[in-house]
Amino acid sequence: MTTGESHQFIEPDFDDEGFAESTHTSYATSIASAIRRGIEENGRTYPAFGKHQYGLPIDEEEQDRNDLQHCKFGLLLNDHLFLAPITSQPQEILDLGTGSGIWAIDVADKYPTANVLGVDLAAIQPTWVPPNCRFEVDDIESDWLYHRNHFDFIHARELIMAVRDWDKLIQQAFDHLKPGAYLELSQSVPDAHSDDNTLPLDSAYRQITEIFFEIGEKIGASGHAPKSFKEKMEQVGFENVVESRFKIPNSPWPKDRRLKHIGLFEAAHLDRGTEGILIRGMTGALGKSREEAQIEMFFLANKGYLLIAHDRRGFGMSSQPWNGNDMGNSANDPNQLFEMSILRTLHSLVTLQVVERLREF
Repeated sequence: MTTGESHQFIEPDFDDEGFAESTHTSYATSIASAIRRGIEENGRTYPAFGKHQYGLPIDEEEQDRNDLQHCKFGLLLNDHLFLAPITSQPQEILDLGTGSGIWAIDVADKYPTANVLGVDLAAIQPTWVPPNCRFEVDDIESDWLYHRNHFDFIHARELIMAVRDWDKLIQQAFDHLKPGAYLELSQSVPDAHSDDNTLPLDSAYRQITEIFFEIGEKIGASGHAPKSFKEKMEQVGFENVVESRFKIPNSPWPKDRRLKHIGLFEAAHLDRGTEGILIRGMTGALGKSREEAQIEMFFLANKGYLLIAHDRRGFGMSSQPWNGNDMGNSANDPNQLFEMSILRTLHSLVTLQVVERLREF
């Protein structure tokens, strides 16, 4: 049964010209403001946008870590921004999970005629950027709205705990690249290794990486996913796939000057980033309280710093820094021998740098 009132015509107020616009603007502004503010949790700020809960913060501390990471990759790749063998001037470049936007900005400077788009869950990028660089808030795990066969180069780096469905992401990248264009994925896999197999099973770094992998499995964003990038790329139709692996020392123990600097950046990266990378997963996925998580990380950090302290002291005391094989003049000194043994247990991250090329015309 219906009443007569339900059929009554409601007359709009056409005289209130600003109502519709102000209501829409207010609503849109509110959403934009909420996205920009993010969500406060465990003393850190996280994205308020996206289909999945993102594991890493977006605050200034995290942006600083992101920039440190960029410097580390610059050293790792010998001052190259990427490894894809791009020979012509690319016109459309997409940076997935752009973070602070530092890579996109550098690429825009390198290719001033290209349009560079950086996409991220959070609007944390600077406003003072090259005129050919812009940023958008979007979820790269959602369906892409870009034109197909549009991009000359798609780049993604260190999407830690950000991607649940790599198959979909790689397929979408394939669909939106021009024939002959490139996709490059770079991701650290924090497997603990030492060249001479002297890494203790209970080392602090190994325990931290085990927590990292456990969180990844719980939230469906496996930390081991990069190991199958090459296979996944080939399955969707990419050709001439090249996979490059790099060791990353986690402190400045190498004799090689470039690797020593990479180790310094990685040590700073771990120092600043471990809590941000783990705290949300430990309290959410692993069910620990904030206090429990902080105490555990504090304990592991102290163990890790002990190794790094021995590492630095060893370099300071030895006239011949350990090069991975030769114990130098310290071999007869039990104290030096102990410290050199500590050096030998310091392990490396393994980074996968994957370059793919689409079928040619």
